[in-house]
Parts: sequence; C-alpha cells; structure tokens
Amino acid sequence: MQKIAKVFTRQVQSRCDAAVNTQGEASLTVELVIESGIGAEGFQITDSSSGVIRIRGNDQRGLLYGVGKFLHTSSYDSRGFTSSAWRGTSAPRMPVRGIYFASHFHNYYQVAPIEEITQYIEDLSLWGVNSFMVWFGMEEFTGMGDPQAQAMIERLRVLLKAGKDLGLTASLVSVCNEGYANSPAELRAEDGTVNRPGWHTKNGPRIYNLGPELCPSKPGVLDMELGYCKEKFDAFQSLGLDYWGIWPYDSGGCTCPKCSPWGANGYLRMAEPIARAYKKAFPNGKVILSTWYFDRWGIGEWDGITARFNAEKPDWMDYLMADNFEEYPRYPLDHGVPGGLPLLNFPDISMYGQDPWGGYGANPHPGRLQQRWDQTRKILSGGFPYSEGIYEDLNKIICTQLYWDPDRPALDTVRDYAAFEFSPEAADNMTEIVKIFEKNHLRSQIDASAVTAYQLLERAETKLTPQARSGWRWRLFRVRATLDQELYRNTLNQGRQEVFQKAYEELLAITRAENAWPMLRPVLIQAVGPAQGQP
Repeated sequence: MQKIAKVFTRQVQSRCDAAVNTQGEASLTVELVIESGIGAEGFQITDSSSGVIRIRGNDQRGLLYGVGKFLHTSSYDSRGFTSSAWRGTSAPRMPVRGIYFASHFHNYYQVAPIEEITQYIEDLSLWGVNSFMVWFGMEEFTGMGDPQAQAMIERLRVLLKAGKDLGLTASLVSVCNEGYANSPAELRAEDGTVNRPGWHTKNGPRIYNLGPELCPSKPGVLDMELGYCKEKFDAFQSLGLDYWGIWPYDSGGCTCPKCSPWGANGYLRMAEPIARAYKKAFPNGKVILSTWYFDRWGIGEWDGITARFNAEKPDWMDYLMADNFEEYPRYPLDHGVPGGLPLLNFPDISMYGQDPWGGYGANPHPGRLQQRWDQTRKILSGGFPYSEGIYEDLNKIICTQLYWDPDRPALDTVRDYAAFEFSPEAADNMTEIVKIFEKNHLRSQIDASAVTAYQLLERAETKLTPQARSGWRWRLFRVRATLDQELYRNTLNQGRQEVFQKAYEELLAITRAENAWPMLRPVLIQAVGPAQGQP
C-alpha cells in the first residue's frame, strides 16, 4: 500500500502545486483500504464522511486501479487539485491485461534512463494493466556471460520488478529456436521459401529470421535451446516469471523439410519441452503460445495445430495468442480457437501505417483498434499490445480499457486520457485532433484537415498547465500536428525546412532514438517549395 501511496503522491505533485501529506490535517483526506467482496482486481470509490474519500480495493491491484480511476477523473490546474466526483464500483471483465515492451533494436525500452521507464510502468498500471512482458534478444549477444547480455538482464529485472512492486505479474517472451550471435553455422535454421514443399512465396522469398536461429531437427539443438532457457529461468528466478511467451516467427522459424510445416511441426516439437521446463522452474507460471504469422509463408499451419490440439488438448500451455499487424487472422474467427483454449490478442499499436515507426510523433488510431476489437472481442480473454516505444501511449490505454470494459467505446477513453494528461477543458479539442490524426494516419493521405488539427492543438494548449505543456505526451502530440501540417504544406509547394528540422530534433530527443535501428529512427523530412526559410 505504501508503494501505491507514493505513486499517488508523484502523480498529484507532478501535475499541479498541491502537496500530498501522509499525516496531519488537510482539507481533503483520501483513505486507501483493501477489503474483499468487490470482485477480483475491482475497486470502489465512496464518500465515507465529510472531507473523506474512501478508495477500496478488493485486493492490492484493485486498490491500485481505484487510485488510478480517482486520479484520472480529478483535475489539475493553476488553482491546484480538484478531486474526482466519480463514485461507484468497477471490476475488470478480462483477466489478462498486459503490455509488451519490445525491448530491442536500441529502442526506448532498451536505452532510456531506467527511472523514466519504471515511472512509465507506474503510469500505465493505473489504467488497469496487470502484466508487463519484456524481450531478451539473444541475437545481440555472444552468450549469457557476455557483459552486455548481463547488463540487459539486469535492466529487464529492474523493469519487471517495478511492476512486481505494485502487485503485477512479470512476463518474458522468447523465440523457440533463437540463437546467440555466434551460434554454430552448421546448426542454423533455413529461411528460404522458394521451391520449398509446404511453403509459398506470396509474402516474400524468406521468413523474417535474423540469422542466428537454430534448426530443431539438427542433433543437439533441443538440448542447446533448453540450456539457453534454463539460463533465463535462473536469471529471473528470484523475481519470478508469471508468464512465458513462446514465439514462432518474426524472428524465428525454420523452412527445412524436417521442420515443415513449421507451425504444426518443428515449432511444436521445440515449444512443448521448453514449456514443460518453464513450468518445472516456475510451477505456478502460465505459458502463452503465439501463432504470429501462421500461414503467412507456411501452408496448413492453422489446420495442423487445430487438428493436434482438438485431438488432445495440450496440458503444457495455458493460452494461445493470435494477431497480425495487417488484418486479424481469419482462422480462429471462422473455425474457433484450436483446442478450445483461452485466446489472447497481440495488437500492433506501433508499426501500422507509418514508416519509420514513431517517426512522426503520437500515432493514435482508436477507430482501427475499435474495429479490430469489435471483430475479435467474443473470443478473447485479454492480451498484450505490442509496443516499440512511448509514441503510442494512447493506443496502450485504449487497449487496456477495452480489456477492462469491452463495451466502452475507444473514443470515451480518448476523452478521459485527454482530460487527465492535458486538461478537461481541452478534452473536446483533443478528441477531434485524434480523429483527424487517424484520418491522416497514412502518410499519403494527409489533407487540409491537418491545418485544422494544428489550429485545434494551438487552442487546446492555452488550457494546459505548464507541467502538462512541458510533458512528453503533449510534445509528441505537438510534433505530430506540426509535421502533418508541414507535410500538407509540402503538397502546396510551401514546406519550411526549419520546421521539419526542429520537429526532427525534438522527436529524436523525446523517443531517445538517436541510435535505434532504422525502422525506429526518425528521419529528417525535406521541405518542398520556396517557403523554406520563411517564418
């Protein structure tokens, strides 16, 4: 409870000039209590007496989420803190409400100051997140003893502990046949799809491997992979891993004849012993088996895994995961979930429609998330949105709130987010801005509405506190509005290079992408037209 109180204090005091005291008298008292009877992870906010607001959590998580609801519906301005008028009871509808930090490619999660990310974990948890998942990319290192690998492991432990300290679960995802950078060449997986029985080339001549991946059908590879996993289990044993995610493709996979079709053959031959080893190391842990990119290159992967799991429901896994960065896989929608297993989604909130990812600032797309949700919600038990950085912050919150209350429209969450992070007085304008951002999401479709969005943002900014105006969330929205307007000006032969330059420099600083891989590193856009150099 003390940790939650500290989060409460930081949130209030970082947003206005109000002071939060834990003892003595005050004009407002907020009482935090844990008392069961509401429903798992649920909360209740009531007035217990004059000047006393009672936030009751069914359990530690429920209290955390109740504090979040109170904070998100309060207001912060030049007058200080105005407490929330929201009263009632709420409990989540879906049990798994995770966020996946793709901690690789020298992105934000791999390079930002650790305190910055742990505070971000606290911020997200207040919206209802109950699990954080991270990635240990073996392809960057020569082994677990590599000093850089040890530094990364320590970083991931700190991040996961930040969630654990709040009562949340810790998760790690791993490609089932990944290898270190120096993996033996003779044991490596094959990745070609051309003229290979059981494979097609509609989506390219090779699967998306990074190079060091291993072939499960070669002697000794299974034992090598189990050894790699044991090293990871040992590295996180003291912390505890509540979920273990197993990944098939992107990267991962092998196209050799003995492993094909990968999703129903080599993948499962590798995944099952790894899952059993994980459950031996963490007896209460749960395994998530991903089907990412099934049938993208392989033929009959969905059919194969369905036949196997329907014949005998696997006792070595707990959840199946299905999603795609393009359209959602049709197979589980048309044929049901293999084996009748609980299903999680993995919504792409990072890569969709913009290149480089995060290269234009905030990328909210509530309409797309709502459409995908309406299509899939009846077969889901929750999920882990896929995040490459902080530029898709609002998308994370939308997904989390859909897991919490599947019936609540995504745009309602947009309004709540804008009121909390910016100002209740700016919420209407910000909601309209988000709609325009989504309309102009594809870079080839930006039209004159970009000018309207910029004007609305300028108007909204007058309602913000200095704290909100200087925060990275507002700055990402401002960069997006600026770039969209300037890209539209480019179509009129009126682009201004100094505007692109300033936005580029700010975006690099906010996202800490100076050394990120190219798909995550903003590029300096070139102005088109004689307006360069003009104010």
